[in-house]
Amino acid sequence: MLRKTYSKTGLICRVTFDTPREINSKTVSLCGDFNNWNYKLNPMKQRKDGRFSTTISLESGKEYRFKYLLDGERWENDWAADSYAVNNFGGDDSIVKV
Repeated sequence: MLRKTYSKTGLICRVTFDTPREINSKTVSLCGDFNNWNYKLNPMKQRKDGRFSTTISLESGKEYRFKYLLDGERWENDWAADSYAVNNFGGDDSIVKV
């Protein structure tokens, strides 16, 4: 699930990324073209209800590709993303539009 909050100027959007509780993972990292797909830059915090979440600031007026990396080995899309795009690995990436 994605939650978006725009700055007063509308130039920046704070996006909260949430996984479902049923994700069944010990660690989750948010990876995308906004962080050069580096799993170390945006680790997600596990909440008391079992879901993982993190909030990052993104420049408005753009689309960003992203995926979740579970336990450092399994890639998952956000099935509540704004859209999806085919990637170079034969799968899809999630898209967030801000």
